[in-house]
Amino acid sequence: MTAILLIGNGAREHAIAKAVIRSTEQPELFSYMKSNNPGIAQLSNEVKLGSYNELDSIVAFAQSIQPDFAVIGPEDPLSHGVVDALEEAGIPCIGPKKDLAQLETSKSFTRNLLKKYGIGGNPDFKSFSSEEGLKEYIEELREVVIKPDGLTGGKGVRVQGDHFQTTDEAFAYAAEVLKTHPSVVIEEKLDGEEFSLQSFTDGVHVVDCPPIQDHKRAYVDDKGPNTGGMGSYSYPDHLFPFLKAEHVQEAHEITVKVAKAIKDQCGELYKGVMYGGFILTKKGVKLIEYNARMGDPEAMNALSIMKSDFVEMCRAIINGTLDEYTIEFEQKATVCKYVVPEGYPANPVKNEKIEVPEENTTELFYASVDQKEDGLYMSGSRAIAFVGIADSLDEAEKEAQSAVEKVKGKVFFREDIGTAKLIQKRINHMNKILQ
Repeated sequence: MTAILLIGNGAREHAIAKAVIRSTEQPELFSYMKSNNPGIAQLSNEVKLGSYNELDSIVAFAQSIQPDFAVIGPEDPLSHGVVDALEEAGIPCIGPKKDLAQLETSKSFTRNLLKKYGIGGNPDFKSFSSEEGLKEYIEELREVVIKPDGLTGGKGVRVQGDHFQTTDEAFAYAAEVLKTHPSVVIEEKLDGEEFSLQSFTDGVHVVDCPPIQDHKRAYVDDKGPNTGGMGSYSYPDHLFPFLKAEHVQEAHEITVKVAKAIKDQCGELYKGVMYGGFILTKKGVKLIEYNARMGDPEAMNALSIMKSDFVEMCRAIINGTLDEYTIEFEQKATVCKYVVPEGYPANPVKNEKIEVPEENTTELFYASVDQKEDGLYMSGSRAIAFVGIADSLDEAEKEAQSAVEKVKGKVFFREDIGTAKLIQKRINHMNKILQ
């Protein structure tokens, strides 16, 4: 019997768990979580609760079940070196070792990697470990993006024109970042449309999921603070009206080159997910950042329409035979919408009960919720994701919207994700840029 260990407790991991269980190998799933996700628990043969920095506990649990391999869902355990610990114990992993995970955990590492190996996609940037020269560079670029060098849960990046206006405000935030981070990265602000390209790699070969567009802003019409992601969508042709096949290929080639570069830099193969946040600009495709795991919410869009066997693909990654594996996705549109607590992300209500209708027909993924004897409670972060899947984007959006509207409790959601009005705004934006 195939046994698989899953590490993680969010909606992304719930999507991975569903993909694992769908395998023709009919595997047994064992899950290590920092909090009890009821969706993952229901699919698991056994669950162990614990912190992601308790590597001895994770390894002991893994050794007790002797899985064929482990799949690491979130960035937190990767940053603590969980893959190093598990592989030392003889357990193969889908996920990079700590040194390689710098692709996500260090913004300066990734920018400098592209620069060193002559890989296209970098904006103008500099990394600063002190305030020396900081203000002058901000003034030189005029419009900037400020990125703390380290993990911030998707909420640390600030953009001029959105989060601050003036050079003085930019400098003040960068100086604030340096109090809590080893360095800060200052980049030129890029104008364009963003897209996520999640790729699986065995360190040499790369296969891609369909491009997906995430929505970070909390409120309708891309207003409000950044969040972990309020939802996302993909088209049935696996492109966008503003994104052509050649643009996706351009992003793919950057990822292939980065996989080779990180092997040359670190001396080891990167096995797992390289999820690139890209932006289509007037000067072509540029890299915003890489993540060392699948996206949340993008994992839900991609894995919900994945036709290929996820477990077989994981074996190909481990064995270095991903070039012999064909990854296939249904020609369907997907729209993911998150239900989140009132006040999220700045001041969310916590420990509030929510009710989800039993007759839900969309794909449902539990995130930060707690299953108690008297029902389901929110913990303060994103609660539940719903994914509508249909032949057209309009139908998929209606399915997802119908599902989120039926959730009862102190929640809100973005009703505009995947709507024709919002897509047209994206099209108009790109048309204006490319004039």
